[in-house]
Amino acid sequence: MRLVFAGTPDFAATALKALIAAGHTIVGVYSQPDRPAGRGRKLQPSPVKQVALDHEIPVFQPETLKTPEAQKQLADLNPDVMIVAAYGLILPKAVLDIPTHGCLNIHASLLPRWRGAAPIQRAIAAGDAETGITIMQMDEGLDTGAMLLKSLTAINDSDTGGSLHDRLAELGGKAIIKALELLQKGELTGEPQNDELACYASKLSKTEGQIDWAADATAIERLVRAFNPWPGTYTDLADQRIRIHEARALVTTSDGAPGTVVQRDREGIDIACGNGTLRITRLQLPGSRAQSVNDLINGGKELLMPGQELR
Repeated sequence: MRLVFAGTPDFAATALKALIAAGHTIVGVYSQPDRPAGRGRKLQPSPVKQVALDHEIPVFQPETLKTPEAQKQLADLNPDVMIVAAYGLILPKAVLDIPTHGCLNIHASLLPRWRGAAPIQRAIAAGDAETGITIMQMDEGLDTGAMLLKSLTAINDSDTGGSLHDRLAELGGKAIIKALELLQKGELTGEPQNDELACYASKLSKTEGQIDWAADATAIERLVRAFNPWPGTYTDLADQRIRIHEARALVTTSDGAPGTVVQRDREGIDIACGNGTLRITRLQLPGSRAQSVNDLINGGKELLMPGQELR
């Protein structure tokens, strides 16, 4: 089959690599236009574009797919299937109708749960026990199309947004290859989504990373894991912003007001929460790198001492 692939970040690049390794014929790759990055703010190709260039696959980077010119460009590739993974552009109906078998999306959740932009982080933050990949037949809705294939994975207590992202990226590559095998055999069938079970994974924002110490310690721990590495979680001590990289909820409770440092030793810094206690084990001070609490103490920093209040 003649495949067109559309994606932009690392998650999509992993699937593209899997398709190439499996020997599929990819006649074109779509990715968002190059964006400035790094200190020099030079234009950088997306991870997907870089994979395509490395394998000498034609790359297309339209600002939109809504114009007749962009749609003709895609139609001229004569695709049997268009595979979409975290592309970042809306596909109008005219585009969905171009490939012979339509457009298949690699979505990082078990639909209809967590439709939307940030399903990986939302699943961890919500305390879900499992998540996975759904291969979906795309329609005009937001992740509302028929479910074609699912691949499940447990969410471990140690999973971060980063670790779960990487695992789901690998699952996504395997799942789309399996879906294409079934499609070629005529055995790929769709199951409609139950809209009553749907929930929305809204796009992440940096402001969401500010810790609300009145919340439950377990919920805060999940947020720290979910937002690692991006957008990160943080709290303020006077005029200093402290970023939290690792933390865990303790079974012990504290009489201190939420946000109060109740203990500091080499095992971590314990903070009173609305319900329970959170132990911070790795953090980042302004102008420095992330470090363990043990290293913080070794450095002689008189910060986050018992009785101090975070907000």
